Amino acid sequence: MMMVRAAATKADPQLDGDVAAKAKALDSVLKEVNQRFGKGSIMKLGGISQKVETIPSGALTLDIALGGGFPKGRIIEVYGPESSGKTTLALHAMAEVQKAGGTAALIDAEHAFDSAYSKNMGLDVEKILLCQPDNGEMALEVVDQLVRSNAVDIIAIDSVAALVPRAEIEGEIGAVQVGAQARLMSQALRKIAGNASKCNCTVIFLNQLRHKIGVIYGNPEVTSGGNALKFYASVRLEVRRKMTHENSKGESTGIRVKAKVVKNKVAPPYKLAEFDIMFGSGISGLGCLLDAAEAVGIVSKKGSWYYYGEDKLAQGRDKTLTELTEKPAIAEAIEAKTRAKLTGEVDINDMYQKVNGDIAAEDAIEEEFDLSDEPAVAP
Repeated sequence: MMMVRAAATKADPQLDGDVAAKAKALDSVLKEVNQRFGKGSIMKLGGISQKVETIPSGALTLDIALGGGFPKGRIIEVYGPESSGKTTLALHAMAEVQKAGGTAALIDAEHAFDSAYSKNMGLDVEKILLCQPDNGEMALEVVDQLVRSNAVDIIAIDSVAALVPRAEIEGEIGAVQVGAQARLMSQALRKIAGNASKCNCTVIFLNQLRHKIGVIYGNPEVTSGGNALKFYASVRLEVRRKMTHENSKGESTGIRVKAKVVKNKVAPPYKLAEFDIMFGSGISGLGCLLDAAEAVGIVSKKGSWYYYGEDKLAQGRDKTLTELTEKPAIAEAIEAKTRAKLTGEVDINDMYQKVNGDIAAEDAIEEEFDLSDEPAVAP
């Protein structure tokens, strides 16, 4: 019987010496870079947190589609047609930051801020930082200074289309200013994106839609301000009005909004969410809660009746929401159990499929959204 003896592996002194020399040289370079450009300029990835923190959007169903909420320290773009809920969504995110003890700022380039409406959504208008700039250069310079102060947690710009370059304001009406706004946005975002990441400040740009003339093939809709914002944004969110809610008298009481995550660098993109915005009060948090709670089984629906465990809540969605409004203790218990499921037992991607599966199927039929970020092709 032949015995095979394993040869002992001998250490190579020369190889060990090379590894030690490389490690020493690397430490020296890291130290020199941090001394020259500041502490934290370069570091090993294992020495920092890799999880991106998020800010609640105010709509639980949208948070699920976003992968937890708006990411901190990133550029966000929210765009859509007029009266689709863009400003309301930004104000709710600012209110969530204030509830957590943070500081929020609003750059109101449209000069249309309504303090009474903002207060109804939970925003502390006395503590909000408000700037109504004279031109686009002033607006973006203020944004950059607020970001670099490291004292502001969220900044909303309403809107990109209203960031008019100084040259256009000082010039005559009708004078051609080719690409002035696009150049302005490109220059500003090169500074703001890096500073926002370092200072962990979320910057939300609200944007409007324009139509290209003469487009036959492709989507004729395009956002204003050039392509720089599309590139620098970590999240691009498209919002559209789906339907209008009416009361028994036929009066409009709110809208149903369909949101699509067109781009997402921190979670899977192309996800959908729906939520209600009620006139005068903003996003219906209870409506979002009811949808999510039903999806994870905290609330069940038998016929037209809603049940919380074995307890009967009410018949129909509207009456159930009224019941939860009148009994906040039950609503808080449902929310606590639902969020526990979201953060614990249920994977967020599985949760999205449960909450928004019907919406995705409907979207494929209606084809209301264009999945591609590519510009429309003119003939």
